[in-house]
Amino acid sequence: MPRIAFGSLALLVLLASVVAMVVGCGGSADAETEAETVEGLPPEFVKLAEVWALLQERHIEPEGIDPQAAVDGAIRGMMDSIDDPHAGYLDSDQYSMMRQDIQGYFEGIGAEVGVRNGLITIIAPIPDTPADEAGILSRDVILEIDGESTQGLELFEVINRIRGEKGTTVRLLVRRDRTGETIEIEIERGVIPLESVRLTMLVGRIGHLRITSFSGTSKEELETALARFERSQGLGLVVDIRNNPGGLVSSVVEVTSQFVDEGLVLYQLDGKGHRRDWNAESGGVALEVPMVVLMNNGSASASEVFAGAIMHHGRAETIGETTFGKGSVNNLWPLFDGSAVNFTIGRWYTPSGQLIEGQGITPDIIQEAPENDDEDIQLDFAIERLKELIES
Repeated sequence: MPRIAFGSLALLVLLASVVAMVVGCGGSADAETEAETVEGLPPEFVKLAEVWALLQERHIEPEGIDPQAAVDGAIRGMMDSIDDPHAGYLDSDQYSMMRQDIQGYFEGIGAEVGVRNGLITIIAPIPDTPADEAGILSRDVILEIDGESTQGLELFEVINRIRGEKGTTVRLLVRRDRTGETIEIEIERGVIPLESVRLTMLVGRIGHLRITSFSGTSKEELETALARFERSQGLGLVVDIRNNPGGLVSSVVEVTSQFVDEGLVLYQLDGKGHRRDWNAESGGVALEVPMVVLMNNGSASASEVFAGAIMHHGRAETIGETTFGKGSVNNLWPLFDGSAVNFTIGRWYTPSGQLIEGQGITPDIIQEAPENDDEDIQLDFAIERLKELIES
């Protein structure tokens, strides 16, 4: 069980045992003594028990105070106090909804949401989902959900309100990053499949390999796509990670290893300065395939790791726009009662030592995509550049 789970359990034990001491003995000295018996908890936590005891003894309706709600509120306050934009608390219902992803699908609008510069922001719409089709863009700031402000809401509260059953609608008031324009967009929720790799063979035996996320099935999906590319006698690949919001670090290492034979893929530093390296695995099947990588400002997290590794090893040219800049490592820790907490445990760096968080990865060739244009200028440019590389 993760350490944080024990910490929350210990908090409950403290609240129960110390309340008895305070009420029974009529003072806080015994409470402080009792607090010292709970390993790892600072003495300041005694105040929680002291307030609970006062409520039980003096409040006009003590029987109406819900201990579960009190503990939930205390944990939410703890998460709010640590100056971590990715920290949050999920009750059991919210955590159950977040775990829908392991089923291979979820119901909602199909957009990855995060925090950027302290604001609730769209990291990327998932391609071919209701959010994408409705015109949601990367870096749109979510101002309101169904007419209610997002100010003061935790990230997971926002996600919980946006998700919902297919066929229902949600209205988002967003502010465009590039123009500052405020737009209200109504989106009908749908079933969002979590297929992460798609291959389309184009004219001239060029493969358009779109990686939409780095999930637990990405390696197998990629191997299937590359086998199909080989059967089609493909000449080169445009590896498209635009609007890829990221995913699992193990998955991005596996995917990168199909294109890079050896060496560092990324490293992570935690709060104590401890470093962990992830190296490419041997046995990649596309080590010599000519390729370019297409990315944009919706490419985030693990997709930025992929781009940074490809650039460091000189494996391919990168084309598009500077990526989102989300390189923090956030763990979701389940607690004993079915709830969970999420917080940052480290930061990711490219093999060359570049911090991803807040900076992003700038491609070798800048090719911006104009808004409200039906033609995919970035993809067209990438295809032409790949043809030039193949011919040379």
